[in-house]
Amino acid sequence: MLRTGWDAVEAGVAAGVIALAVTPLVARLARRVGAVDEPRARGLADKPTPTLGGLAMLAGMLVAISIWLPGTKRYTAIMGAAVLITIVGVLDDLYELPPAPKLIGQTIAATIPVAAVDVRVQNFTLPFVHRVDLGDASIPLTVLGLLVVINAVNFSDGVDGLAAGVCGIAGAAFAIIAFDLGKHNAGVLSAIVAGAALGFLFHNFPPASIFMGDTGANLLGLMLGVVAIEGAVKTQALLALLFPLVVLAVPFLDTTFVVLKRLKYRRPVYEADANHFHHRFSRIGFSQRRTVVYLYLWTILLGGYAVALRFVPYSDRHGHLRTGGVLIMVGLTILVIAASIYLVYVLEILKFRRLEGLRLRRLRPAVTEAEVDESVERQLETGEFQAVDAE
Repeated sequence: MLRTGWDAVEAGVAAGVIALAVTPLVARLARRVGAVDEPRARGLADKPTPTLGGLAMLAGMLVAISIWLPGTKRYTAIMGAAVLITIVGVLDDLYELPPAPKLIGQTIAATIPVAAVDVRVQNFTLPFVHRVDLGDASIPLTVLGLLVVINAVNFSDGVDGLAAGVCGIAGAAFAIIAFDLGKHNAGVLSAIVAGAALGFLFHNFPPASIFMGDTGANLLGLMLGVVAIEGAVKTQALLALLFPLVVLAVPFLDTTFVVLKRLKYRRPVYEADANHFHHRFSRIGFSQRRTVVYLYLWTILLGGYAVALRFVPYSDRHGHLRTGGVLIMVGLTILVIAASIYLVYVLEILKFRRLEGLRLRRLRPAVTEAEVDESVERQLETGEFQAVDAE
C-alpha cells in the first residue's frame, strides 16, 4: 500500500499523542527504580529530575509503526534495533555504563537493520564526481555513520528540550525530503520519529519535568540515522549525501567542536565537559529557554535549506541551471552562512567576551569585569556589535 502525506501526518500525530500520554507514567517508573538525574557542575539542571524519557518515545514509535508500517521484515528489524538500543540506554541511565560496553551495545543495535534488511548506503552521487560505489565497505561504513549520528545526538542532549526539539525538527525535514524523493514509507517513519520527539518535548521543554536520558538520545540518534539513509541518502538524487549533513548540522557541529576541543587538551573524547553549544550560551547569560529557541531556529533554518535544495527549481535535473532558482539558492545560502556565523560569534568560539574586554580596556583601562559582561549582554540583546581589533 502506497502511503501518502496524510498517512505521515496521522502517524506522526499518533506517535506524539502516545509519547505525550505515556511520559508521566515513565517519570513515575524512573523515580521508583532510582533513575533520577541529580544536579551536577557541568549540567544546567537545578533540581533532581527523572530520566528514562526515551521509553515514552519508544512506545509512541512502536505503536505507530505497527499500525502504519505493519507486517514487513524491514520494519520489524528496525523496531528490534530500536528496542535494543533503548535497553542499552536504560542500563546506562541506571548504572552509568563504561564507554566500551555502551559502544558495543550501540554497534550491535546499529548493525541489525544494516545487516538484516539492507538499510545501508551502497552507493551515492556527488556533484562532479557522480556515482560512488562503496562495495564491501558499505556495511561497516553505514554502521559507522549510524554510530556518529547516535553519539552526536547523545552529546548534544545537555539542556532541557534541546535534543527532543532538534530531532523533531530534523525528523519533519527528512519526512518532506523522503516523500519528494518517492520514499513514502521512509517519509512515514520520519514523521513518526518527529511526532514521538515532539510529543515528549511537551514534558521536556524548560523547565523539564523529565529527561530523555541516554535511553532517548540513543533511540532518536539511531532512528534519525535510519530515516536519513532510507529517505535521502539511499537514492540517486545528486545531493542525497548532503541532506543529512545539513539537517543534522547542529548536533554534528556541536559534537565536532567538543571532540576537537577534548583532543586539543588530550582528554578522552568520551569524557563529559562543559564546552557544548548550550554551555557556552549559558556562560554568556542565556536562559535555558532562550538557548533552546536559538538552536531550534538554527535547526529550522538548516532544515528549511535542505528542503529548498529539493523544491527550488535551480536545475532542470539534466545539468542545466536556471537563473531564477540559482539566485534564490544563492540568497538562501548566504542567509544560512550569515546566521551560522552569527551564532558561532555569539557562542564565543571566536572569543567574543575576551575580545570585547580588550576593546573596552583600551578605551577605559579601569573597566571592571561586570562592565564587560554588561556590554556583552547589551550587544547580544541588540545585535549591534562593535568592531574589535585583536592585535
